[in-house]
Amino acid sequence: MPTLLRLATAGSVDDGKSTLVGRLLYDSKSVLADQFDAVERVSRDRGLESADLALLTDGLRSEREQGITIDVAYRYFATAERSFILADCPGHVQYTRNTVTGASTADVVVLLVDVRKGVQEQTRRHLAVASLLRVPHVLVVVNKVDLVDYDEATYDQVAAQVQQTASSLGLSDVTTVPVSALVGDNVVEPSGRMPWYTGPTVLGLLERIEAVGAPHSEPLRFPVQLVIRPQSAADERFRDYRGYAGQIASGLVRVGDEVTVLPSGRTSTVAGIDTADGELTEAFAPQSVTLRLDDDVDISRGDLIVTSRSVPAVTQDVEGTVAWLAEHRLVPRTKVLLKHGTRTVQAMVQAIGGRLDLDEARLRAADSLELNDIGHVTLRLASGIAAEEYLHSRAGGSFLLVDAQEGTTLAAGMVGDALLATAAP
Repeated sequence: MPTLLRLATAGSVDDGKSTLVGRLLYDSKSVLADQFDAVERVSRDRGLESADLALLTDGLRSEREQGITIDVAYRYFATAERSFILADCPGHVQYTRNTVTGASTADVVVLLVDVRKGVQEQTRRHLAVASLLRVPHVLVVVNKVDLVDYDEATYDQVAAQVQQTASSLGLSDVTTVPVSALVGDNVVEPSGRMPWYTGPTVLGLLERIEAVGAPHSEPLRFPVQLVIRPQSAADERFRDYRGYAGQIASGLVRVGDEVTVLPSGRTSTVAGIDTADGELTEAFAPQSVTLRLDDDVDISRGDLIVTSRSVPAVTQDVEGTVAWLAEHRLVPRTKVLLKHGTRTVQAMVQAIGGRLDLDEARLRAADSLELNDIGHVTLRLASGIAAEEYLHSRAGGSFLLVDAQEGTTLAAGMVGDALLATAAP
């Protein structure tokens, strides 16, 4: 079975991201005939001589009418080598929040850069997001090389800008490819117009990039979503049933494993692993299962079951980086809800440690955060969570800040000093 790769695309406005994704889908034969027919009809109605492949990704009629993409659109396609889940993120500055969403689970970020413009503010912002989210790989597609007559020196200049910016943000695995998404050069098939480029195509790179490590390579983290106790079960075997349902966030669990429940710290042994298809002897991320334990432990939604061999500390003080996603400002002493896994607790912003200056890739003093700012904050929680450094655990180190009255998401956060480590002194 082909391996699965999760990728997120991003780029500044008019860099050709939608065209690249459309070309990738079309040239890899991942577009149904009726979909392409619809694109051809719309293209003809607009007076175009050929199909506008960007329409394959602009799924909402209203955004097509405005000529912009405003949501995160997910696409699924496959080649003989592997399967792909693609999160197509918008390019406008005001929608950087969507880029955070799309990149949070990605194995690779595919970032578009117009060869005529070089590195822009949004380029730096997207590279900063990739660095903060610890995305393993970044592929920078230097697009529209046909508009500079496939000039090698122009491409080399932009590629050097990309590498310099990426290095200042602490990114090491960054690859650049010269492309014309409109014509199809180096997207799926190699271009005959750039003899000076002998590297792989965009699809060739995506088929070879290594995905995130094995699901069981990290310690077990199992956030409890639901406690199952069928009080009126017809079968008397299930009348005393007590199971803890959820999705394994990381790691591997086997029957007989010793586990610890947080925040209580109580320990027990896994007695059984149940699914809708029957019992298992072992399960791993990201499977959804129900665990049964040997002991009658007091467990509720929001608790975390972990392997007793690796128990994270429970804390009420969290320091981390946030991408602020709300229209209003974040200031100290703001009261919010913090969601970590399935656990939601009250929290207060104790201090704002600074804001990332994207032009100079350094942390600058700030007493508030505005929409799309990336900053360092200190939080005090009403009750403890098993927070882990995001650098070591995406599952244990990520959190959301939520408006307590409206229930809207205010920020995406990462536990630890990722921003301090990323930003130059």
